[in-house]
Amino acid sequence: MFHQYKTGVAMMFALVFHVIALLLLVKTLGLFAQGLLDGKDDLVSLLIRSINTLVIALAMYELGLGVGKEYTAEEAGESIFLSIRRTITRFVGTVCIALVLEALIMIIKYSQLDLAGNLYYPVAILVACAVLLLALGGFLALTRRLCRDEMEASVMQQRLLQLTEAQMPVESASSRDSVAGKPSQDSHHQTNTGGSLTALG
Repeated sequence: MFHQYKTGVAMMFALVFHVIALLLLVKTLGLFAQGLLDGKDDLVSLLIRSINTLVIALAMYELGLGVGKEYTAEEAGESIFLSIRRTITRFVGTVCIALVLEALIMIIKYSQLDLAGNLYYPVAILVACAVLLLALGGFLALTRRLCRDEMEASVMQQRLLQLTEAQMPVESASSRDSVAGKPSQDSHHQTNTGGSLTALG
C-alpha cells in the first residue's frame, strides 16, 4: 500500500514537471514570435533568451523523467543506481548549459549598456558552473567502480535468465518423450506376458 502511494505521488510530481516544461516551451515560442514581429530587440539577444528558456524547459523535463524513473526502475527490472546516475548527469549538464547561457546574456547586456562594473555577476555564474561540473566529475569518478559492478551483475543475471529460458523447452520436450515412451513399454511388457502365458497353456 505504501509503495503504491509513493509511486503515485512520484508520478504526480513527474507529471507536474512535464507540464511546466511544456508551458515553458509554448511561452518561449510565443515570445520569440512576438519579438520577431515587434522588432524591438535584436535577433541575437532574442535567440539567446529563447535558447535559455528552452534549456530550462529541458531541465524540467529531465527532472520529471528522473523522478518517474527512480520509482519505476525497480519494477521494470532496471538498476535504480544506474538510473539515478544517468539522470543526475543529464540534469546537471542541462543546468550548466543554462547557467552558461545566462552568463552570456548578462555579458552582452552589460556590454551594450556600458556597465562593465557589473561583469563580476556573470563571472561568478561561470565559476559556479565550473564548480558544479567538477562536482559532477568527482561523483562520476567515485561511483564508476560501483556502476561497473552493477552492470556486470545485471549482465550475469540476464545471461542466467536466458540460459534458464533456453533449457526449459528442452526439459519439457524430454518429459513429453518419456511420457510417450512409457505406454509403449507397458504395452510391450503386456505382449510378452501374454505370449508367455500362451506358451504355458
